[in-house]
Amino acid sequence: MTHKSALYTGKVVHRRFGAKSHALRYRMTMALLDLDELDDLDKGLRLFSRNEFNLFSMFDRDFLRLPASPARGDVGERGAQSLKSQIETHLARAGIAIPGGSIQLLALPRILGYAFNPLTVYFCRRADEALVAILYDVRNTFGERHGYLIPVAPTHEGPILQGCDKCFHVSPFMDMDMTYAFTIVPPGAELSVGIDGWQDGGRVIAACFAGTRRALTDRQLLRVFFGHPLLGLAAIVGIHWEASKLWLKGIKLRAHPAAPVQPVSIVMRKEG
Repeated sequence: MTHKSALYTGKVVHRRFGAKSHALRYRMTMALLDLDELDDLDKGLRLFSRNEFNLFSMFDRDFLRLPASPARGDVGERGAQSLKSQIETHLARAGIAIPGGSIQLLALPRILGYAFNPLTVYFCRRADEALVAILYDVRNTFGERHGYLIPVAPTHEGPILQGCDKCFHVSPFMDMDMTYAFTIVPPGAELSVGIDGWQDGGRVIAACFAGTRRALTDRQLLRVFFGHPLLGLAAIVGIHWEASKLWLKGIKLRAHPAAPVQPVSIVMRKEG
Protein backbone atom coordinates (compact mmCIF):
# COMPACT_ATOMS: atom_id res chain seq x y z
CA MET A 1 0.00 0.00 0.00
CA THR A 2 1.38 3.41 -1.01
CA HIS A 3 1.16 6.08 1.66
CA LYS A 4 1.07 9.83 1.28
CA SER A 5 3.13 9.99 4.48
CA ALA A 6 6.91 10.10 4.09
CA LEU A 7 10.20 11.26 5.55
CA TYR A 8 12.18 14.24 4.27
CA THR A 9 15.90 14.37 5.02
CA GLY A 10 17.92 17.50 4.44
CA LYS A 11 19.30 20.55 6.19
CA VAL A 12 18.00 23.40 8.32
CA VAL A 13 19.67 26.78 7.88
CA HIS A 14 19.13 29.76 10.18
CA ARG A 15 20.61 33.19 9.58
CA ARG A 16 20.28 36.48 11.40
CA PHE A 17 21.14 39.68 9.53
CA GLY A 18 22.38 43.03 10.77
CA ALA A 19 25.40 44.37 12.58
CA LYS A 20 25.52 41.31 14.86
CA SER A 21 24.77 38.65 12.28
CA HIS A 22 25.25 34.93 12.77
CA ALA A 23 24.21 31.67 11.11
CA LEU A 24 23.89 27.97 11.85
CA ARG A 25 23.24 24.86 9.78
CA TYR A 26 22.38 21.31 10.84
CA ARG A 27 21.03 18.09 9.38
CA MET A 28 17.36 17.27 9.97
CA THR A 29 14.76 14.65 9.08
CA MET A 30 11.13 15.71 9.20
CA ALA A 31 8.04 13.51 8.95
CA LEU A 32 5.19 14.30 6.59
CA LEU A 33 2.18 12.59 8.19
CA ASP A 34 -1.17 12.30 6.48
CA LEU A 35 -3.78 12.64 9.22
CA ASP A 36 -5.94 9.95 7.62
CA GLU A 37 -3.06 7.46 7.71
CA LEU A 38 -1.98 7.77 11.34
CA ASP A 39 -3.72 4.62 12.56
CA ASP A 40 -2.48 2.60 9.57
CA LEU A 41 1.07 3.78 10.24
CA ASP A 42 0.69 2.85 13.90
CA LYS A 43 -0.40 -0.68 12.96
CA GLY A 44 1.99 -1.19 10.05
CA LEU A 45 5.26 0.08 11.57
CA ARG A 46 7.10 -1.42 14.50
CA LEU A 47 9.14 1.69 15.28
CA PHE A 48 6.35 4.30 15.00
CA SER A 49 3.34 4.66 17.28
CA ARG A 50 0.48 7.08 17.65
CA ASN A 51 -0.16 8.33 21.19
CA GLU A 52 2.13 5.67 22.67
CA PHE A 53 5.83 5.59 23.50
CA ASN A 54 8.09 4.15 20.81
CA LEU A 55 11.40 4.89 19.15
CA PHE A 56 9.42 7.33 16.99
CA SER A 57 5.93 8.52 17.92
CA MET A 58 3.33 11.15 17.23
CA PHE A 59 1.05 12.37 20.03
CA ASP A 60 -2.06 14.28 19.03
CA ARG A 61 -1.78 16.50 22.11
CA ASP A 62 1.53 17.91 20.83
CA PHE A 63 -0.32 19.77 18.12
CA LEU A 64 -3.27 22.14 17.79
CA ARG A 65 -6.10 21.59 20.26
CA LEU A 66 -9.68 22.76 20.44
CA PRO A 67 -12.56 21.70 22.70
CA ALA A 68 -14.20 18.42 21.73
CA SER A 69 -17.45 18.31 19.83
CA PRO A 70 -19.06 14.93 20.74
CA ALA A 71 -22.14 15.71 18.68
CA ARG A 72 -19.97 15.56 15.56
CA GLY A 73 -18.30 12.35 16.62
CA ASP A 74 -14.87 13.90 16.28
CA VAL A 75 -13.47 13.13 19.71
CA GLY A 76 -9.82 12.14 19.66
CA GLU A 77 -7.12 11.61 22.27
CA ARG A 78 -8.23 12.36 25.84
CA GLY A 79 -11.53 13.82 24.67
CA ALA A 80 -9.99 16.52 22.49
CA GLN A 81 -11.40 17.25 19.06
CA SER A 82 -9.54 15.13 16.52
CA LEU A 83 -6.62 16.82 14.85
CA LYS A 84 -8.10 16.74 11.35
CA SER A 85 -11.39 18.15 12.63
CA GLN A 86 -9.49 20.94 14.34
CA ILE A 87 -7.86 21.98 11.07
CA GLU A 88 -11.17 21.72 9.21
CA THR A 89 -12.73 23.99 11.85
CA HIS A 90 -10.10 26.64 11.14
CA LEU A 91 -10.52 26.16 7.38
CA ALA A 92 -14.28 26.71 7.77
CA ARG A 93 -13.58 30.04 9.51
CA ALA A 94 -11.70 31.02 6.35
CA GLY A 95 -14.57 29.88 4.13
CA ILE A 96 -12.68 26.81 2.89
CA ALA A 97 -14.13 23.30 2.77
CA ILE A 98 -12.25 20.15 1.77
CA PRO A 99 -14.84 17.30 1.85
CA GLY A 100 -13.02 14.07 1.10
CA GLY A 101 -9.73 15.96 1.08
CA SER A 102 -6.53 15.34 2.99
CA ILE A 103 -4.30 17.16 5.44
CA GLN A 104 -0.62 16.39 5.93
CA LEU A 105 1.46 17.81 8.74
CA LEU A 106 5.20 18.38 8.46
CA ALA A 107 6.93 18.11 11.82
CA LEU A 108 9.64 16.40 13.80
CA PRO A 109 8.19 13.27 15.42
CA ARG A 110 8.97 12.40 19.00
CA ILE A 111 12.17 10.37 19.28
CA LEU A 112 12.35 8.29 22.46
CA GLY A 113 9.46 10.35 23.73
CA TYR A 114 10.74 13.86 23.03
CA ALA A 115 10.53 16.47 20.29
CA PHE A 116 10.17 20.23 20.06
CA ASN A 117 8.66 21.77 16.92
CA PRO A 118 9.10 25.53 16.62
CA LEU A 119 7.06 25.25 13.41
CA THR A 120 4.56 22.66 12.20
CA VAL A 121 3.24 23.08 8.66
CA TYR A 122 -0.14 21.68 7.57
CA PHE A 123 -0.82 21.18 3.85
CA CYS A 124 -4.58 21.20 3.22
CA ARG A 125 -5.85 19.62 -0.01
CA ARG A 126 -9.21 19.05 -1.68
CA ALA A 127 -10.32 15.60 -2.81
CA ASP A 128 -8.74 16.29 -6.23
CA GLU A 129 -5.37 16.85 -4.47
CA ALA A 130 -5.37 20.58 -5.17
CA LEU A 131 -3.55 22.46 -2.40
CA VAL A 132 -5.96 25.10 -1.09
CA ALA A 133 -4.40 26.35 2.15
CA ILE A 134 -1.34 26.12 4.37
CA LEU A 135 -1.43 26.44 8.15
CA TYR A 136 1.77 27.50 9.90
CA ASP A 137 1.60 26.49 13.58
CA VAL A 138 4.29 28.37 15.52
CA ARG A 139 5.41 27.36 19.01
CA ASN A 140 7.70 29.25 21.38
CA THR A 141 9.79 28.03 24.30
CA PHE A 142 7.31 29.53 26.80
CA GLY A 143 4.71 26.84 26.16
CA GLU A 144 2.60 29.03 23.86
CA ARG A 145 1.56 28.48 20.25
CA HIS A 146 -0.27 30.30 17.48
CA GLY A 147 -1.16 29.49 13.88
CA TYR A 148 -1.34 31.47 10.65
CA LEU A 149 -3.77 30.01 8.08
CA ILE A 150 -3.22 31.32 4.55
CA PRO A 151 -5.19 30.27 1.43
CA VAL A 152 -3.22 29.16 -1.61
CA ALA A 153 -4.04 30.91 -4.88
CA PRO A 154 -5.66 28.38 -7.26
CA THR A 155 -3.50 29.55 -10.18
CA HIS A 156 -0.13 29.33 -8.45
CA GLU A 157 2.85 27.99 -10.37
CA GLY A 158 6.25 27.12 -8.98
CA PRO A 159 7.09 27.82 -5.31
CA ILE A 160 4.22 29.15 -3.20
CA LEU A 161 4.87 32.66 -1.89
CA GLN A 162 2.84 33.80 1.11
CA GLY A 163 3.11 36.42 3.81
CA CYS A 164 1.53 37.77 6.99
CA ASP A 165 2.10 40.19 9.83
CA LYS A 166 3.70 38.79 12.96
CA CYS A 167 1.23 38.71 15.87
CA PHE A 168 2.79 36.10 18.17
CA HIS A 169 5.88 36.41 20.36
CA VAL A 170 8.55 33.85 19.48
CA SER A 171 12.06 35.04 20.33
CA PRO A 172 12.94 37.46 23.16
CA PHE A 173 15.54 38.91 20.76
CA MET A 174 13.07 39.83 18.00
CA ASP A 175 10.55 42.68 17.82
CA MET A 176 6.85 42.21 17.16
CA ASP A 177 6.56 44.80 14.37
CA MET A 178 7.69 42.37 11.71
CA THR A 179 6.23 40.57 8.72
CA TYR A 180 6.83 36.98 7.62
CA ALA A 181 7.42 35.89 4.04
CA PHE A 182 7.01 32.15 3.36
CA THR A 183 8.47 30.36 0.35
CA ILE A 184 7.13 26.81 0.02
CA VAL A 185 7.92 23.97 -2.37
CA PRO A 186 5.03 21.56 -1.56
CA PRO A 187 5.74 17.89 -0.81
CA GLY A 188 6.94 15.90 -3.81
CA ALA A 189 10.32 14.37 -4.57
CA GLU A 190 11.69 17.46 -2.83
CA LEU A 191 10.20 19.77 -0.22
CA SER A 192 11.29 23.08 1.24
CA VAL A 193 9.93 25.56 3.74
CA GLY A 194 11.57 28.98 3.89
CA ILE A 195 10.69 31.83 6.26
CA ASP A 196 12.07 35.36 6.07
CA GLY A 197 11.40 37.94 8.77
CA TRP A 198 11.27 41.57 7.60
CA GLN A 199 11.31 44.80 9.57
CA ASP A 200 11.43 48.38 8.28
CA GLY A 201 12.05 47.18 4.75
CA GLY A 202 15.01 44.97 5.62
CA ARG A 203 15.39 41.25 6.17
CA VAL A 204 16.37 40.52 9.76
CA ILE A 205 16.14 36.73 9.94
CA ALA A 206 15.85 33.77 7.57
CA ALA A 207 15.23 30.08 8.18
CA CYS A 208 14.83 27.24 5.72
CA PHE A 209 14.40 23.48 5.68
CA ALA A 210 14.98 21.65 2.39
CA GLY A 211 14.75 17.88 2.16
CA THR A 212 14.50 14.90 -0.16
CA ARG A 213 11.67 12.41 0.13
CA ARG A 214 12.26 8.99 1.68
CA ALA A 215 9.76 6.20 2.28
CA LEU A 216 8.38 6.06 5.81
CA THR A 217 9.50 2.54 6.72
CA ASP A 218 11.05 0.88 9.76
CA ARG A 219 14.36 0.62 7.89
CA GLN A 220 14.40 4.33 7.14
CA LEU A 221 13.45 5.17 10.73
CA LEU A 222 16.40 3.11 11.95
CA ARG A 223 18.70 4.93 9.56
CA VAL A 224 17.44 8.27 10.87
CA PHE A 225 17.91 7.22 14.48
CA PHE A 226 21.42 5.86 14.14
CA GLY A 227 22.40 8.67 11.78
CA HIS A 228 21.55 11.36 14.34
CA PRO A 229 20.07 9.86 17.55
CA LEU A 230 19.85 13.27 19.28
CA LEU A 231 17.62 14.64 16.53
CA GLY A 232 14.73 15.05 18.95
CA LEU A 233 16.79 17.49 21.01
CA ALA A 234 18.33 19.33 18.07
CA ALA A 235 15.73 22.09 17.79
CA ILE A 236 15.47 23.03 21.47
CA VAL A 237 19.23 22.78 22.09
CA GLY A 238 19.91 24.85 18.99
CA ILE A 239 17.43 27.53 20.07
CA HIS A 240 18.99 27.94 23.50
CA TRP A 241 22.54 27.77 22.17
CA GLU A 242 21.83 30.53 19.67
CA ALA A 243 20.02 32.54 22.34
CA SER A 244 23.09 32.39 24.58
CA LYS A 245 25.30 33.64 21.74
CA LEU A 246 22.91 36.50 20.99
CA TRP A 247 22.87 37.47 24.66
CA LEU A 248 26.68 37.44 24.78
CA LYS A 249 26.74 39.68 21.71
CA GLY A 250 24.77 42.23 23.71
CA ILE A 251 21.44 42.02 21.89
CA LYS A 252 18.78 43.34 24.24
CA LEU A 253 15.76 41.33 25.34
CA ARG A 254 12.28 42.31 24.16
CA ALA A 255 9.11 42.33 26.24
CA HIS A 256 6.88 39.25 26.09
CA PRO A 257 3.35 40.26 25.03
CA ALA A 258 0.39 37.98 25.63
CA ALA A 259 -0.44 35.44 22.94
CA PRO A 260 -3.47 36.16 20.70
CA VAL A 261 -6.82 34.99 22.04
CA GLN A 262 -7.67 33.14 18.83
CA PRO A 263 -5.49 30.02 18.40
CA VAL A 264 -5.22 30.63 14.65
CA SER A 265 -5.13 33.88 12.64
CA ILE A 266 -6.94 33.71 9.29
CA VAL A 267 -4.78 35.59 6.79
CA MET A 268 -6.78 36.35 3.66
CA ARG A 269 -3.66 37.38 1.80
CA LYS A 270 -3.04 34.89 -0.96
CA GLU A 271 0.09 34.13 -2.94
CA GLY A 272 2.05 37.13 -3.94
